[in-house]
Amino acid sequence: MQNEASIKIGKKTFLTAVIILGLLMITVGILTLVIPTGSYDRITTDGRETVVEGTYHNTDIGQFPVWRWFTAPVEVLWSSDGAVVIVIIFFLLAVSGAFSLLENSDVISLILMKVVHKFKNYRYLLMSVIVLFFMSLGAVLGTFEENIALLPIMIALSYCLGWDSLVGLGMSILASCFGFTAAITNPFSIAITQKISDLPLYSGSALRVLIFLTYFILILVFLIRYAKRIEKDPTRSLVYGEDENLRKKYTGTEGVERILGVKSSQERKKLNEAAITFGVFVLLIFAVIIVASLTPSIADLELPIIGLLFLIGGIVSAVIAGIGSKRCLKILGKSAVGVAPGIILILMAMSVKFIISHGGIMDTILYYTAGAISTTSPYVAILIIYALILLLELFVGSSSAKAFLVMPLIAPLSDLVGITRQTSVLAFCFGDGFSNVLYPTNPVLLICLGLTVVTYTKWIKWTYKLQLIAFAIACGYLFLGIAIHYGPF
Repeated sequence: MQNEASIKIGKKTFLTAVIILGLLMITVGILTLVIPTGSYDRITTDGRETVVEGTYHNTDIGQFPVWRWFTAPVEVLWSSDGAVVIVIIFFLLAVSGAFSLLENSDVISLILMKVVHKFKNYRYLLMSVIVLFFMSLGAVLGTFEENIALLPIMIALSYCLGWDSLVGLGMSILASCFGFTAAITNPFSIAITQKISDLPLYSGSALRVLIFLTYFILILVFLIRYAKRIEKDPTRSLVYGEDENLRKKYTGTEGVERILGVKSSQERKKLNEAAITFGVFVLLIFAVIIVASLTPSIADLELPIIGLLFLIGGIVSAVIAGIGSKRCLKILGKSAVGVAPGIILILMAMSVKFIISHGGIMDTILYYTAGAISTTSPYVAILIIYALILLLELFVGSSSAKAFLVMPLIAPLSDLVGITRQTSVLAFCFGDGFSNVLYPTNPVLLICLGLTVVTYTKWIKWTYKLQLIAFAIACGYLFLGIAIHYGPF
């Protein structure tokens, strides 16, 4: 057994992210000095704030002080996003702690050994099933943040199959993001935007299924090509040096078999019981995801419940496997220290939105963009809508929050310029989704990279071509939506 945190935020990963986020904070701070402040009136419906079209007016709230650009990461804890930040931090600590327990007790090693034994000759079939699974979770149930819990297992599985941490990220969080974007019944994007746009719920599904299949093929081809390349020559991995020690630990079945080979039959029996117990908790987690997707009233509690279940499952499984309570506490403590730098990154990422919203320029950006949309052709207008959502994603990560912010303005403007509202909903989904694994202001991306050896710059280097292709395909489908009057209206 090991005796250290299995997951740590690497120094290089941390410093790279801090520099990028610091520059973003300064950039949006400068924007608050040069863009006029303004505001729309808002009404509250069913607990959600919605902007009122035609009510924009200039405001005189004074300049946002420069010194508050740098205190924003602390101030965000007492802002309207404070509860969300705390939940994300708890989730990070819970997932990393649970995985450290599972790995130190060799429960993960046992699970991986069984999976690799069964699929070692069908690894690309296994990859296809995993990608389809994560994409379906995003497209149907709208899960994204929740899938972080399974990320460490996917990374370890990727090593076992002879790949690297990038493939593990691709099979899980990248696939989940693409599924979330190519939404079919996603309750956090499709359902809310269609409701605000007065469209029939889940209408237009046929085209969205085609979009889902298109992106499934795209990401699968991307992953298979990269995986085969590093199978032939491991040094071609973009993180060859960074994850070399972890690859040696897990490569093939020999690594995990070596760990488990020293155990007695009684210890193996305990490990099997621990693995089954953890499997029960995983099933409970999926039950929570399904229930939350069908019951909006408990959706806000979904993430903390999943984090708690994952942590309890890790503790119970580790105890069954033979780790005592004192050692459990020691492992959890080391795990918390290992991921503590990630908390700083989360606070810095969330402070970008804090600066721009308190600077009073968010509605000004919406107002002038709406003006540009209303005076152009449908094909240009749909690109402006797409670009607007991409821009807002830098500051507002929540899909539902963005929907209530922009769709009351976008839906009637679409009617004026000859764009169907269904096409505008599609533009919203494209703009809201792919950028979740592109922008450093997204806490989920920072957590995922922090749980691996992958720096943000390496991640961008690996995915930028995929993102460009995804962007081109999205534009193609938006133009198709305009051409066929994608509706019902």
